[in-house]
Amino acid sequence: VRLVESGGGLVQPGGSLRLSCAASGFTFSMYAMSWYRQAPGKERELVARISSAAGSKYYGDSMKGRFTISRDNAKNTVSLQMDSLKPEDTAVYYCNVMYGATDYWGQGTQVTVSS
Repeated sequence: VRLVESGGGLVQPGGSLRLSCAASGFTFSMYAMSWYRQAPGKERELVARISSAAGSKYYGDSMKGRFTISRDNAKNTVSLQMDSLKPEDTAVYYCNVMYGATDYWGQGTQVTVSS
């Protein structure tokens, strides 16, 4: 299993970023995918999750209405569109899949929201 995130960077408050995760090593279309984030000194938290066929989506409370998770099962990618970004969204964002009984993580991509 391999997960590779991209798309992080520095953005001003109120701006937008789109993160992508390229997945390989498993049958992507059969598994729910998630985005987590971890800010300095804080625990890793669930940002959003999407079911295997994209019929069900979950968002953390502070992300609702601002973030949108999507997936392309033909391209084995999952994306996170982040709008109206706030300084408190600053964190390393990780792509995740639970394959079998094991959580797999990407290397993470840094998102910094600052003026």
